[in-house]
Amino acid sequence: MELGNDTQISEFLLLGLSDVPELQPLLFGLFLSMYLITVCGNLLIILATISDSHLHTPMYFFLSNLSFADICFTSTTIPKMLVNIQTQSKVITYAGCITQMFFFILFAGLDICLLTMMAYDRYVAICHPLHYTVIMNPQICVLMILVSWVMSALHSLLHSLMASQLSFCTHVEIPQFFCELNPVVHLACSDTFLNDVVIYLTAMGIAGSSLIYVLYSYSKIVSSIRAISSAQGRYKAFSTCASHLSVVSLFYCTSLGVYLSSGATQSSLLSAAASVMYTVVTPMLNPFIYSLRNKDIKRALKPLSKEEK
Repeated sequence: MELGNDTQISEFLLLGLSDVPELQPLLFGLFLSMYLITVCGNLLIILATISDSHLHTPMYFFLSNLSFADICFTSTTIPKMLVNIQTQSKVITYAGCITQMFFFILFAGLDICLLTMMAYDRYVAICHPLHYTVIMNPQICVLMILVSWVMSALHSLLHSLMASQLSFCTHVEIPQFFCELNPVVHLACSDTFLNDVVIYLTAMGIAGSSLIYVLYSYSKIVSSIRAISSAQGRYKAFSTCASHLSVVSLFYCTSLGVYLSSGATQSSLLSAAASVMYTVVTPMLNPFIYSLRNKDIKRALKPLSKEEK
């Protein structure tokens, strides 16, 4: 594929987490286990919200979409990593790398949008309970999901197209286990100033504004909860937000850790290990966070577990 006036490249090398041959079977088993747990756990959440009529509410509608996004998010990176370990190959084609980058950014952006919508849902439910069914009606919820898909797709397409216009030289080793945007862009021989500016502006515009809104909505939620007279009422109100707040904290803290580690040190291993946290560990833990302390999800999962037996 021609990438410039005199530059031709057909593949990249994914350096992965370790070059030690003895560790490869361990890494394969570990990531295969985490991937299967992620897929099965999130599928159970989706099945529970579909099968139980009590869960046909905006909060669980957004949760089922988050579970679907998490399955897709993990599936863009881990299967390729497992294939590379099994075949003892580090190669990913140029087209495969750009495609992986597109879907990774797409589902990462969708995760951010869904977490923001879930914060808005909790804000309306607690701060404006009398208007909840009017504001969060089914048509509005579906529209919010569609807008999130369109925004995430356009955001992903922008970065993928800009990355595809870059020229790459002989150094094509990506210090990651997948084609992450920032490391790929910085392998280019051509000027990446515009790419860096767009990456920064979109990150601030999407992730930054989302985080600010989540913090704002929870400040309002906390104020409303404190105004509730009974301790039982305060506990019940906060318990509906605890799971979402845990997931948001986990997602943003691990994501922030990736970029702090990549900026503070040249250790590619540390950066890759940090990436594992938000690309694999966070989607794997989400079903447990939402089900362990959620009576509605537990009740919906009981019939499914009986059917499996």
